[in-house]
Amino acid sequence: MNIRSLALAPALVLGLAFPALAEKIPLNELSRYLNRMTTATSEFTQVNPDGSISTGTVFIQRPGRVRFEYNNDNTLVLASGGNVAVFDPKSSGPQQYPLSQTPLSIILDANVNLGRANMVTAHTESKNATVVTAQDPQNPQYGNIQMVFTAGPTQLRQWIVTDDSGQKTTVILGEMREGGSIPASKFSINNELARRN
Repeated sequence: MNIRSLALAPALVLGLAFPALAEKIPLNELSRYLNRMTTATSEFTQVNPDGSISTGTVFIQRPGRVRFEYNNDNTLVLASGGNVAVFDPKSSGPQQYPLSQTPLSIILDANVNLGRANMVTAHTESKNATVVTAQDPQNPQYGNIQMVFTAGPTQLRQWIVTDDSGQKTTVILGEMREGGSIPASKFSINNELARRN
């Protein structure tokens, strides 16, 4: 299984109960919402490309930082300093690559602008939610991220990452707790390297 897919990609799960939404949320409102989000924590359920399911907790600190802690597993995914590190207990060291090469970088960008030319490839209303598919306009070969938002107030509920090999990973968020402080050490790749050696 592609570890990059495991960590950073999701699949649309139907039948989730979303609040009623009369029309899709405008892109400028979604950009404002993401730019206002500085820190957030949520339980998550991840549907992996092979159909298996993982659960855990995600910590987000925008810009540029995310931590996925998996339940019942010593796997850890960290993004910070422009890099992503996947710590897999079955590997001798972490797999690392630039954050800019994963579609998750769109959410973590310092200035999210979904109105940029060629960034959004789809913007629809479906099952009382707004669904936006976005890619890096300069590097569409890196894949895309499909984000699902609900209104009243606007909230990110789920994303599906399609990676550069076409594999899809879905992350379904629980109740997102926004605001508050998260220690910088939570996102330190070097600290995790030292802890595991």
